[in-house]
Amino acid sequence: MKISKRQMMGSAAAALMAAAAPWTAQAAGVSDKEIVIGTHMDLSGPVAAGMPQLRNGTQMRFDEANEAGGIHGRRIRFIVEDNASQPQQAVRAVDKLIRKDEVFALVNPFGSGTNAAVVKRAVDEGVIYFAPWGASAVLQQIAGKNPRLFTTVPDYHTTTHLGLTWLLEHNANLKKVGWVYMEGPFGDLIGRGVKSAMSAKGMTLAAEASYKPGEIDFSSQVARMRAAGVDLIVMATVTRETVGMMAEIKKIGWNNVAVLTGNPGRTMIVAKLGKDAIEGLYGVGAWKMLDPNTASAADKAWADSYKKRFNIEADENAYLAYAYADWFVKGLQAAGRNLSTDAAVKALQASTSNHPVFLGPASFKNNHFDPELVTVDQARGGIWRMVSPVLK
Repeated sequence: MKISKRQMMGSAAAALMAAAAPWTAQAAGVSDKEIVIGTHMDLSGPVAAGMPQLRNGTQMRFDEANEAGGIHGRRIRFIVEDNASQPQQAVRAVDKLIRKDEVFALVNPFGSGTNAAVVKRAVDEGVIYFAPWGASAVLQQIAGKNPRLFTTVPDYHTTTHLGLTWLLEHNANLKKVGWVYMEGPFGDLIGRGVKSAMSAKGMTLAAEASYKPGEIDFSSQVARMRAAGVDLIVMATVTRETVGMMAEIKKIGWNNVAVLTGNPGRTMIVAKLGKDAIEGLYGVGAWKMLDPNTASAADKAWADSYKKRFNIEADENAYLAYAYADWFVKGLQAAGRNLSTDAAVKALQASTSNHPVFLGPASFKNNHFDPELVTVDQARGGIWRMVSPVLK
């Protein structure tokens, strides 16, 4: 078996720590004065409009840690690379982060397909892979349930199953269901949830249509749904696709069809970009919105601090990225001064988070976010409003 330089360093660190407790571990990406953390996000591709929020939320928490004296005296150096939502570009980005920058961990990397392309390489090289924004079940499978991978996005199939089941049970008019999905692991997973919910109700899909990542014309998919006479369209869509699909539905005057998007499409940026086009859209929610009209004093104080730092209004993606980074920072703090990959993994596995953006207290079960809680929300007047109780 080939042993990488990083793994050799980790083994040497563990041996030295066992022999001499005062020695400070020098894991890859860790020096006496800093910890190197990286990530890869879509800075130039189809969902680039939402990336400043993720990047800023992560950066804010790392900056706060540095301002407070660092992690046991070590400052965090944060490096961001562009994956453009393209798996091959993600491979190049992560290769650079591992080989040149020698990162200790990757935090808040974005995209189901992009994360799927690189997660095994990263964890096999000894890198902690924390809070990837993507299809958690797929990533855990690809990584072989490696203990260095921590997934925090509630599984798309379970959350979609819960949301769709609730909607069908609370609207007797929804008898014919259509399914529109992005080709790839993201669409496959949400599709599992759609089909399991339908099967449990003794129902079958009336129509299906797919689209490729990056598509912007959804006229053919919407036409197929309308020809089938569906009452409800369930969509596996992210930011641009959610708005584009709803805009096409409104453009043709199809006003009596209900539409549900999975949790990646239920975001504030969708509400802001879509405006009237997304009015009435249902979305599966796996975390709370950062709504200034209902936010707590603590939420508002955080949002004010964010705006002061970055001169833009925060959305729930910024808050969520911050919450994940906060969870990671506290795990590093709990790991102690003799920081090694093994020490950080053990500390994170034992950690919990009570961050207010989550629907309830969270911990890790088999290195995955637990428990998985969701709501069904609806876009009304440019704001997502909760229409269901918290579902488990």
